Amino acid sequence: MYVILDIETTGGKYNEEGVTEIAIHRFDGHKVVDQFISLVNPEKEIQPFVVNLTGINNNMLRTAPKFYEVAKRIVEITEDAVIVAHNAQFDYRILRTEFRRLGFNFERKTLCTVELAKQLLPDSESYSLGKLVRSLGIPVSDRHRANGDALATLQLFKLLLLKDLDKTIVRSVLRSETQGELSPRQLDMVDELPSETGVYYLHNKDGDIILLGKSSNIKKRVNQHFTNNSSKARKIQKETKRVSYEKTGNELAALLKENAELLRNKPKYNSFYKRRLFSHGLYQSVDVNGYLALTAEPIDLKKRPVATFNSLQGAENFLHKIREEFQLCNKINGLSQAKMHCSHYEDKCCLGACIEQEPTESYNERTRQAIEKYSFSKKSVLIMDRGREIGERCGIEIKDGVFKGLGYFNLNHQINNIHILESIITPMEGNENTTHIISSYLRKKKVLKILELKH
Repeated sequence: MYVILDIETTGGKYNEEGVTEIAIHRFDGHKVVDQFISLVNPEKEIQPFVVNLTGINNNMLRTAPKFYEVAKRIVEITEDAVIVAHNAQFDYRILRTEFRRLGFNFERKTLCTVELAKQLLPDSESYSLGKLVRSLGIPVSDRHRANGDALATLQLFKLLLLKDLDKTIVRSVLRSETQGELSPRQLDMVDELPSETGVYYLHNKDGDIILLGKSSNIKKRVNQHFTNNSSKARKIQKETKRVSYEKTGNELAALLKENAELLRNKPKYNSFYKRRLFSHGLYQSVDVNGYLALTAEPIDLKKRPVATFNSLQGAENFLHKIREEFQLCNKINGLSQAKMHCSHYEDKCCLGACIEQEPTESYNERTRQAIEKYSFSKKSVLIMDRGREIGERCGIEIKDGVFKGLGYFNLNHQINNIHILESIITPMEGNENTTHIISSYLRKKKVLKILELKH
């Protein structure tokens, strides 16, 4: 559990500042579950430069509650949570000072989004909140007011959680929370999970990921891990102390995140994360009569396939599909051993390439159209699909035929600028497995939209 926090102060000498406004959003890693926003009477004058910066003046604060009147609410909303702030050292120091004046020792763990951004967004020109969020396309209103800055920090923190593929943030928080015993029962763990699409993580007592996976129903899948009776499942059940998750909004993003994070985290109970995900491919060649052929074959590392498949049957089924869609010939594509024309010539579904009646130019053009439609070779596109919440979209970037990463954005603010879009994308390694995941997914299922990108 996190609390995203921002404080405005009177300014003045170190450790003599007073709080003028505070905004706190209690965030469970996915949504805000509580919030507290209030002006605060600091019982001292505000420095003129602060009035100019924030717009908060002495008159506005005369009837505001004093700090001791809001202290209990602050303690309650931050209890059992990690304070997250932009320059957390400042906000945490101010809070501790105010509570010390009341004779109360206020202690919480903290995370600083400045430090996290330096690790996870190393190429940013500036790490000031205003410049950083603007560069990421995060909308900001009421800059230099507590709630405006807290909301901007919340959106930044969501982005940092997404970019943290090594899960260092979650692991460090879980490690500090776990005492070595299975405090919540497994039933309670499952109850807290959503019945939505995403990636789930099973953690041991040190916060390390021991198993991760993707599912279209996270709650149901984790419940299966906890109810399975195999020897491996029993070991997993014994070692699991916490379960965390990330909603992805759509299955393709979940598949790609699972693939990327298996390679980076190497969980002990995910044993096959290095294997190739496909066994067969479609290869193009030119037959003796000049016709462009597509044939299903086992993977040949010396040749580049047009598309990849989990089995020979899957590859041949796809050939039958594009035969119907583009009027291709089963004999040329190796699906028919007929001595004369193929079986679809008589019903006019084959135009006679099998008996050299169709010109090679027209037949080969349709074959190239099929390859163009179902291959991402050299294409630069953004695959857009459902996001994690209403008003959000997921973008999966492919540049020159290679998967580059994925991210989430609000259509109103970010899709119009390719540089902002690329800063939001979490970089992930593109390889033969990611190409297979994307192309095989698009062959079977629909996404919202595919946009061509011009760099």
